[in-house]
Amino acid sequence: MAGRATESVTKSLGAVPLFSGCSQRELSKLARLGALVHVAPGAVLTREDTPGREFVLLLDGRAHCTIKGRPVATYQAGDFFGELSLLDAGPRTATIVMDSPGELLVLDQGEFYQLLDVTPSIVKKLLVELASRQRTTTKVLLTA
Repeated sequence: MAGRATESVTKSLGAVPLFSGCSQRELSKLARLGALVHVAPGAVLTREDTPGREFVLLLDGRAHCTIKGRPVATYQAGDFFGELSLLDAGPRTATIVMDSPGELLVLDQGEFYQLLDVTPSIVKKLLVELASRQRTTTKVLLTA
């Protein structure tokens, strides 16, 4: 079930580390960008090697991430994914599946770029997270 995100999402966004430096006004703008989606356990949120067209912020629930069938990460409220495919128009690099019921804020490519414009302070945090994920993924895949 999907719907427009409302002001009620603003509070949830304020608890997300990616948005920790945002003002109330910025958080309100962010909350209006995406669609609020409720998902069931087992829902496949991304599938490796398929086109990616959304940035996903997990507001509630847990999900796991695999690459080539190998576990790489677990996501929980406040975590995000999907940014790589929006940045370079390449295919998804991982499969992400919900482990529990969840609530997502989903942004399409235009909304994702608005997010970066509305809150330029998150660009550095996004880059730091991307670097961290690259290191983790490399370790997991090289030790398997």
